[in-house]
Amino acid sequence: MPRFFNNAGPIKPERHYHVPLLERVDWPEIQKLIDEERYFVLHAPRQTGKTSTLLAIMDELNRAGDYAALYVNIEAAQAARHDVEAGIATVCSALVRAAERHLNATGLQSWIREEGAQKPAHDRLTGLLSYWASHSDRPIVLMLDEVDALVGDTLISLLRQIRAGYTERPEAFPQSVILCGVRDVRDYRIHTSHQEIITGGSAFNIK
Repeated sequence: MPRFFNNAGPIKPERHYHVPLLERVDWPEIQKLIDEERYFVLHAPRQTGKTSTLLAIMDELNRAGDYAALYVNIEAAQAARHDVEAGIATVCSALVRAAERHLNATGLQSWIREEGAQKPAHDRLTGLLSYWASHSDRPIVLMLDEVDALVGDTLISLLRQIRAGYTERPEAFPQSVILCGVRDVRDYRIHTSHQEIITGGSAFNIK
């Protein structure tokens, strides 16, 4: 099939005309941030190739073999809004499915059904990531897409849980986490279910 210009969904390099994806970002700088165990933000307007770029980063890191890299779209958790139980359950489910598909990571589904079911929602994602990192044969690089689609208490819980495990990286938590969305998570305001405002930077201070 001849190549064509894509305007719907991620680029498939074998089918679509495109600028080489890793040339669209400062790839050496991103590699440096990952090697330095940084957590950082990648943000840009819609339809600019964010998802395609993250998928290319995942493929390149996994090809090189130094890291276990995983892309996860967590947009579905937006529907939970302030329902942390439903929101975090959706995030964990999306992460487990992606890990099984892209990395053949076994054991995560069992952890969710057994130990994870006993943990409160505000600690479940931290527990899942800790379990995965502790049993992975390579340091983990986790890319969470559509983070800014989450709302209120669900978003606060997600950021707090990532921050809670930050000091345990890379042996017992992902070495690097990339948060991706349309907006910089440090710049927009987060409203709790009681309409209290928490700024992105206060919720999670990252590069």
